[in-house]
Amino acid sequence: MSFPQIRMRRLRSSATMRRMVRETSLSVNDLVYPLFIRAGEGLKKPIASMTECFHFSPDLIADEAAEITSLGIPAVLLFGLPHKKDEHGSEAWSEEGPVQQAIRQIKKRTPDLLVITDVCLCEYTSTGHCGVIKDDARSQRGMGFQPLNRRQDADAAGASSPKVDNDATLELLAKMALSHAQAGADIVAPSDMMDGRVRAIRDVLERNGFKDVVILSYAAKFASAFYGPFRDAAESAPAFGDRKSYQMDSANPREAIREIELDIEEGADMVMVKPALPYLDVIRRARERFDCPLAAYNVSGEYMMLNAAADAGLIDRDAAMMEVLTSIKRAGADIILTYFAKKAARLLGQM
Repeated sequence: MSFPQIRMRRLRSSATMRRMVRETSLSVNDLVYPLFIRAGEGLKKPIASMTECFHFSPDLIADEAAEITSLGIPAVLLFGLPHKKDEHGSEAWSEEGPVQQAIRQIKKRTPDLLVITDVCLCEYTSTGHCGVIKDDARSQRGMGFQPLNRRQDADAAGASSPKVDNDATLELLAKMALSHAQAGADIVAPSDMMDGRVRAIRDVLERNGFKDVVILSYAAKFASAFYGPFRDAAESAPAFGDRKSYQMDSANPREAIREIELDIEEGADMVMVKPALPYLDVIRRARERFDCPLAAYNVSGEYMMLNAAADAGLIDRDAAMMEVLTSIKRAGADIILTYFAKKAARLLGQM
């Protein structure tokens, strides 16, 4: 049977009809809002590279958390910018670190808001890398390696991947995750891409009585050109080299599935694909293969591309935003981490 008996447009005839037969529904419950916490006091400073995003000091984060809660957004993701950095990122597990202070302030004001913490050393190390650099790699800085501009891609500078000591980094990541749990975090999210980090974190949480703390693993995190605005915001660009020896090759979807499988076996409760838009196929493969909650990160470069086009008058900002977020949900993500979360929540509340 075909036209005219079948007319596909019948099911598109009105807004109510389209709503009734809609196959994918985006909800405020799907959203997580990332926040940048900078050491200090009395600080709410716009981030130049990211529209409508701010650096907050821990003492001012509670008001932002209250607004996020009022919008119905269930969770925030915290990134920290410390007072000082060193080669091991030792401020990452300080009891008085910006993230640890922010967790306590948020939980005091909005106890039901879920707090997710990024577990990675890149914001805390003087090298800007996600782990401890081996001695021979550190010496390369005296052999022509120059710090990169925070917005500059390492590849464009002709830099190479340094040697990150995977196993030495695991203990530090576990200490960082434990300090977040002790401060009151609900979910810790390792984003470093070291092998074995989920098991190391799960083991230390179990040994210290934090058996109910959830691990959301950045299981398939690709070495992407779309992180530029974030690296500026988090002051986490590599001082030399790139991250391709630990973050994933963008051409490898089968490897991504293997990474996800290994992290689930090590004790991850939820897994993530990052970035989202260039890797919708990976999200779909992961959804078809695994039954655990699946997150996707609508990263800073994706966010700012849309904003730049909207600012130039080329697209409708709100319509494009909702289309992008729906595409991520349609691909199979249960959870979407996005800087659009507040704006999307307001629009969803009007529907």
